[in-house]
Amino acid sequence: MTTLVDAPTPVAEPVAGAAVKPRRAWPVTFWIAAGFLVLTALAAVFAPLISLYEPDEIDLYASLAGPDGAHALGTDQSGRDLLSRVLHGAGPSLVAPLVLLLLASVIGIALGTLAAWHGGWIDAVVSRVTDVMFAFPGLLFVILIVSVFGDGLTTAVIALALAYSPVVAKYTRSIALAERSKPYIDAYRVQGMGGFAICARRLVPNLAPSLLGYLVLMFGQVIMGMATLSYLGFGAQPPSSEWGLMVKEGQAALVQGALWPALVPGTAIALVVVAFNIVGVRVSDRLGARER
Repeated sequence: MTTLVDAPTPVAEPVAGAAVKPRRAWPVTFWIAAGFLVLTALAAVFAPLISLYEPDEIDLYASLAGPDGAHALGTDQSGRDLLSRVLHGAGPSLVAPLVLLLLASVIGIALGTLAAWHGGWIDAVVSRVTDVMFAFPGLLFVILIVSVFGDGLTTAVIALALAYSPVVAKYTRSIALAERSKPYIDAYRVQGMGGFAICARRLVPNLAPSLLGYLVLMFGQVIMGMATLSYLGFGAQPPSSEWGLMVKEGQAALVQGALWPALVPGTAIALVVVAFNIVGVRVSDRLGARER
């Protein structure tokens, strides 16, 4: 009786002189930061289910209470539970910067790609406009927009998006110029493909890895920008539990020796920004190494 044995799968021998790049494992700090951001996002989504109190539930008898069994992170001047307010504030504190960054990305990528593709006077005009925006302090520009159209979260998002779009445009232009000089662009032109089709279907998708890493790294700055506007009174308005506004409201309690109302939302902002910076740097490095 003949025994059938599976033949071993041939293993490809490495080519002599070829450098084999080992895959680098993601560091522990990346996983810790990414896990924290996932937990923050889940807290923002399920805040109504996991918070013990309503964010605007006032209890003057518990005003400025420290952490205890009833309030894990204490209360503010109105006796509102800080943990519940931070959980409910995670939504507007993250969604508004995300919308802002998406709007700035659409404007910036469009302008940067347009300048890199056409060059000439179009490139000169776009470059001069972005240079003027860089020279003008972003915060003053946002205050100017808010003073004209009124304060509020929507106005702050639009104003900051316009302030950040030149940053995205300059970065997009720099990498689009390098991508535009590659041979495949000329090949598509020879085939009769129009400039808009090449940019939309080939050029911009090939820039996506670099843009993704850059935008993830930039998200921490956007969160800080939105929190700053809310702290100054130009962003979210009471009774919102947005973190920047919570820091502003908790600042008055410092005079009375109560640190928690300002410390809790301030720590939340700091942790999220640091986590996004860690994740953004690692993602940008990994995508850059893959391109090389």
